[in-house]
Amino acid sequence: MSAHCQLTGAQPGFGNNISHSHRRTSRRFDPNIQRKRYWLASEGRHVRLTLSARAIKAIDTIGIEAAVARIRARGVKV
Repeated sequence: MSAHCQLTGAQPGFGNNISHSHRRTSRRFDPNIQRKRYWLASEGRHVRLTLSARAIKAIDTIGIEAAVARIRARGVKV
């Protein structure tokens, strides 16, 4: 689960590089994944999450408690 976001579920997309001569070779479009540590006040501990940049912005908006609830609702252990 290296390039996988725990909150949004973002994972690599696949496609092709196309050269000038129009030859196609396989490539990956990786999401911008970061490891981030948050203080979870309700449990009195830090949690380390693997998040995309878009998910980090979402946590700034909805808060860490709601984000952890959504992650646990998806069945991911935190």
